[in-house]
Amino acid sequence: MSENPEGAMVGRELERREDPALVTGRATYTDDLHAPGMAYLAFVRSRYGHATVEDIDTSDAEATDGVLGVYTWEDIEHSDTPGTIPVETGFLDNEIPGHPILADGRVRYHGQPVAAVVAEDRYVATDAADAVNVDYDRLDAVTDPIEATAEGAPEIFEGVPNNVVTVTDMGDADATAGAFEDADHTVEIELENNRLIANAMEPRAALAEYDDVEESLTVTMTSQSPHGHRGKLSDTLGIPENRIRVVAPSVGGGFGHKGHHHPGEAVAAWCSRELEIPVKWTATRSENYLAGAHGRDHRTTAELAFDDDGTIRGLKAETHAGLGGYGLGVSPALPGWYGRLLASQYDIPAIHCRTHSVLTNTAPVHSYRGAGRPEAIYVTERLVDRAARELDIDPAEFRRHNQIPPDAFPHETAVGANYDSGDYATALNEALDAVGYDELRTRQEDGNGRVDGNGRVDGRKRDDGRYLGIGLACFVESTGGGFESGVVRVHPDGGVTVYAGTHSHGQGHGTTYAQIVTDELGVPYDDIDVVEGDTDRIPTGTGTFGSRSTIAGGNAVAESAGEVADKARRIAADRLEAAPEDIAQEDGEFRVVGAPDRAVAFEQVASAAYSRQLPPDESAGLESTTFYDQDGTAYAFGCHAAVVAVDPESGEIEVERYVAVDDCGEQINPRIVEGQVHGGVAQGIGQALYEQAVYDDAGTLVTGSMQDYAIPKIQQIPTMETRSTVTPSPTNPLGVKGIGEAGTIAAPPALVNAVLDALAPFGVESIDMPLTEETVWRAIRESTN
Repeated sequence: MSENPEGAMVGRELERREDPALVTGRATYTDDLHAPGMAYLAFVRSRYGHATVEDIDTSDAEATDGVLGVYTWEDIEHSDTPGTIPVETGFLDNEIPGHPILADGRVRYHGQPVAAVVAEDRYVATDAADAVNVDYDRLDAVTDPIEATAEGAPEIFEGVPNNVVTVTDMGDADATAGAFEDADHTVEIELENNRLIANAMEPRAALAEYDDVEESLTVTMTSQSPHGHRGKLSDTLGIPENRIRVVAPSVGGGFGHKGHHHPGEAVAAWCSRELEIPVKWTATRSENYLAGAHGRDHRTTAELAFDDDGTIRGLKAETHAGLGGYGLGVSPALPGWYGRLLASQYDIPAIHCRTHSVLTNTAPVHSYRGAGRPEAIYVTERLVDRAARELDIDPAEFRRHNQIPPDAFPHETAVGANYDSGDYATALNEALDAVGYDELRTRQEDGNGRVDGNGRVDGRKRDDGRYLGIGLACFVESTGGGFESGVVRVHPDGGVTVYAGTHSHGQGHGTTYAQIVTDELGVPYDDIDVVEGDTDRIPTGTGTFGSRSTIAGGNAVAESAGEVADKARRIAADRLEAAPEDIAQEDGEFRVVGAPDRAVAFEQVASAAYSRQLPPDESAGLESTTFYDQDGTAYAFGCHAAVVAVDPESGEIEVERYVAVDDCGEQINPRIVEGQVHGGVAQGIGQALYEQAVYDDAGTLVTGSMQDYAIPKIQQIPTMETRSTVTPSPTNPLGVKGIGEAGTIAAPPALVNAVLDALAPFGVESIDMPLTEETVWRAIRESTN
C-alpha cells in the first residue's frame, strides 16, 4: 500500500456507503424489476419425498385464462436442451446424474420441481400450478444419512451401492491408531450437526430475457457468483457463455445459498427462450424451505487420545454426511473436505477422518455459511471440553497447553492444512479477560454454599435456581482461495470506477474497496465508484463465498490501483520535468519532493492520460486489470466465550454474555469486521439453540415454514462484546484474512459447551443441537433417572 499512515483510509471505521439505499427501501432487488410483456413462472412441486411420476395431466392448467404455457420434462427433452444441473464427478467414487430442472420420471425429495406454469399474472400462474394433476407411485424414503447406508435401505440411484456417493479419507490411519494405543486416556462422543435452512431476507429470484434476434440471454438474479452462474446456465441450457449476461442487483443475503445453480433460474431462462418473452420467477418462502438447498447434516463419531498431563496425541472421526436427493455442482465432494480443519488451533500429531457422502430423500445440501469449517471445529471443541472434564483440568488450561505456539508458523497439520500465521494464546487470553473468566469460575466453585443430598457443594446453582455455565470455542477458519479480477479505471475528469469480480450481498465491498483504492491513488474516497455483479461490465470473476472477498478481490483492486498510481506518477513527472522517483503524492496532487510549488492535480494527470500530452512510450488511458491469485490459504482464528444460565425445571437457556475475539489479519474497516462477526454469531446461535430442518419417515419436510422452523428473534440475540487481535497474513500483500464465517464456526461449540458446563452437576455429558428447552429438560431427566 502507499505510505500515507496519518491520513490513510484503510483501518478507519467508516459507515457503509451502501446502507442508506438498503435501509430506506431505495435499493433494487430482482423482484422489483419489470420488463415489457413480462410473464410469471410457478412450479408444481412433488408432494412426496420419493416416488415415480406415473402421469402429469396439464389440461386444466392449460385451459386457465392467462396461462401461456405448461411444461414438463418431455418438453425439455424435445427442445434439445441438456436440461440438467451438472455434478462435478471428478472427486466421486460413484457417478450420479445431474439434477433435472424438471422431474424426469422420478422425484427424490419433497418439493422437487415436477412441472412449470407460465402465465400473464403471478397469481394466475400459482393457481394454474395447483390445477396440474400428477399421479405418483410412492416409494420408500430414507432421510437419515446413517440409515441410508444400511442393508435394504431404499436405493436412490441405481449404481450407487448403499447410497454412498464417495468415501473420503484424510490423515494417517495407522499413525492415528498408534497414537491411540500409546495415549493414557481416550474420550469418545457421538454428534449430530443439525441440518439447516438458509433464511436470507430475499428468497431466490430471477428475471430471464431471451433476445431471439441476437440469440442472447440476460438473467437478472439473486447471485453470489454472477460469472459462475453464467457458466452453469450455459451448461444447463446449451447456450454459449458469450451469449449469456448475468446481472445481480441488490441481493438480500446469500449465506452460500445463492452461490450455486438452481432449477428455478434455469427454467425461467428456458421458458423465456421458448415463449420469446421475459419470464420472472420469485420463490416463495415455503419454496425456499422445500428446495432452496440446505446446509450441514452430519452424523459423527469422534475420539480424542491424550496423556495424563493433558497433551493431545491423536484424533479420529467418522462422519456420515447427508447430500440430499441430488448433487449440485461440487456439493457431493464438500463433506470430504471438512476434516482439513479438525486440528483447530492444536498441535495434534496424528489425525484420521473418514467421511461418507450419502444420498438421502431430502432437499439437496450445499454450502451454508462456513461450509465445513463449523462442522469440523464443532467436533474438535466438543472433544477438547470432554477431555478436560475427564482429567479435571480447566478447559481453558487444556486448550492453552495444546495450542500451536506463535513461533511454529507456518505450520502444517496432520491433515495437510498449512496454517500461515497465528497467535492463538493471545486471542484466548483476550477472551478470558473480556468475559471475566477467573471470576466466573470462582463463582462456580464458591456458589451459595448450597449442599446437595450427597453432601456436595453445588457451586453452579444460583439464588434463582438456575445453573451457571461457561463455554469456550477456539477455532481456525480457512479463508480465500481462487483467482479474482479487479479493474481500476480513471476517467478523464479524475473520477475512478472499480470493477470487481466478487459480489457484495451484505459485506460492504463498495466501502472496503473504495478505502483500499483511495489510499493507493490518493484521490478522494467519494470520487470512487465500485461496480460488481454484471458479467458484461466485469471481465470475469469467481464471486463471494468462503470468506474470500477482501483477500482475493481486495488484493486484485489494490494491485490494479497500484499500477494506475505508478503510471499516473510517470505522467506527472513528465509534466513537472522531474524523475518519477522524485514525485510525491498528497491531497490529490503530485508534487516534486523539496519543491512544493511544483505540483499538478490528479485531475490534470487523468486528463493528460487521454490526450496527446503523454510521455514517450506511454499508451493512452489510465486503467489496469489484475487477475489476483492468492499464494496459499489465509487462516483466520479466534476464541469465543459464552456464559449461560440454565433453568433445570423448564430447560430454558439465557445467554447472559457473549464475547468474540477474532483475528482476521489487517482490518480494512473494523466496523464492517464487527458487523460480519455479529451476523455470523447470530446464525451460530440459531444453529445451537433453535434451528433444525426435520423430515418425517416418508421424506416430508415437517419444518416447512417459519411456524415450524425457529430462527432466533432479535430479543434472543444477546449483546455481543467484540474484540480483536491482528496477526497479518503472509499469503497476500494486504495481510488480510477472511471474517465472514467466524461467528457460525465459533458460536455453536461455545454455546453447547457452556450449557454442558451448567448441566455438569446433573451428569449430562452430551446433548445435540438445537438445544431447545425440551431437549435440555429431557437430557436432565434422562440423566438423573
